Amino acid sequence: MYGVLLITHLLAAIAFIGTLFFEVFIWHAARRPLSQAVREGVDQAIAQRSRHVLHGVVLVLYGAGIALAWQHRGALSQPLSNSFGLLLSLKILLALSIVGHYVWLAYWLKSGRLTPSRACWLRRSILGHMVLIVVLAKAMFYWQF
Repeated sequence: MYGVLLITHLLAAIAFIGTLFFEVFIWHAARRPLSQAVREGVDQAIAQRSRHVLHGVVLVLYGAGIALAWQHRGALSQPLSNSFGLLLSLKILLALSIVGHYVWLAYWLKSGRLTPSRACWLRRSILGHMVLIVVLAKAMFYWQF
């Protein structure tokens, strides 16, 4: 079961990071030469589709992540006793920070305060957090074996 959880978590992480990578590095630059009307229409379509897909991806990602962390709860009880527990704890903190970003996004959306620059900043920050999580994950399993 652990292997299935690990692969599921990995594939969901790839989907999540890939979507953010596309939005930050590809779409953000590709939309510049488009007219305002076209840009707004495509932005809206991509955002709607992205939200639809990412809700499921994030549920799978966090669900599998929680199940995997549960398997290593002993290492989490004393995170400073070994590098694996410390790195896993840092991953969890970064993952919780990403949840915080989405709470912040929801607040900005609801209050009408979401500006294009804030949305761009949030995407970049979440992508940065995800890249750090991937690096920590690689380090965890490098030092585990």
